[in-house]
Amino acid sequence: MADSNSKYDQSAPGVIERLLQRDRAIVFCALGGVTLLAAIYTMFGVGMNMSAFEMTRMSGPLGRAMDMGAPPGWNFPYAALIFLMWWLMMIAMMTPSTAPTLLLFAALKRQGPESARVPSLVAVFLMGYLLCWAGFSVAATALQWALQGAKLFEPGMMIVRSRALSGVILLATGAYQFSWLKRACLNSCKSPTQFLTTHRGTGYSGALSVGFWHGLYCLGCCWGLMALLFVGGIMNLYWILGLALLVTAEKLFPRKAFVSHLIGAVLLVAGFLVLTT
Repeated sequence: MADSNSKYDQSAPGVIERLLQRDRAIVFCALGGVTLLAAIYTMFGVGMNMSAFEMTRMSGPLGRAMDMGAPPGWNFPYAALIFLMWWLMMIAMMTPSTAPTLLLFAALKRQGPESARVPSLVAVFLMGYLLCWAGFSVAATALQWALQGAKLFEPGMMIVRSRALSGVILLATGAYQFSWLKRACLNSCKSPTQFLTTHRGTGYSGALSVGFWHGLYCLGCCWGLMALLFVGGIMNLYWILGLALLVTAEKLFPRKAFVSHLIGAVLLVAGFLVLTT
């Protein structure tokens, strides 16, 4: 008598292909849903005095923020709100660029002993990735608090007040684009196969660890560009969309250094102009 479970034999090529197609659908739906929810929260500025649309419309020249009056006092609820704003904005900006690595992770797990747990492993991988950006958001919140305390930050418009500091941030980010650390992190982000060959893990703890390491490489690659939000306006939709497109271009453009170096050159020129004009 034939095995009643033979029709579920995952060694059959057709079954594997259907499962991989289902995994791709799961990954894209998960990434799309997470990105969409984070983007909606960011655009409407939930909990903020103004929405991102209003802040974008009222934005002015770099380092010359409009004075919006007395700033709100920092306390735990306000700091938590600022952290949530940063984290969800990072999720909206960075999640789409992780799709190639997440798809390859799902494909590798599908053809191994953990094939039955692929959807949940993908979710845990994504959780690890987003936890890394939560750490960045904590640091960004602390920096925003410090800048506001030093009266270098306009909390209403969420932008650096000082033209000199804006120029320094542009120059520092431009210089980082040419650094060995930027190059090493970008190479890992652009080569999912190499990354997943080097970083392996089993079970949920392994998926969490691999996702977190992938997030660290992306953070090392993109933290400088994210710092530009202090210059252009943390809730400025033009800068948010522009930086998200630059991050995606860096990771997907076939010539590894061209886009990164081009961005660096533009930022160095922009920083020089901001400081001297």
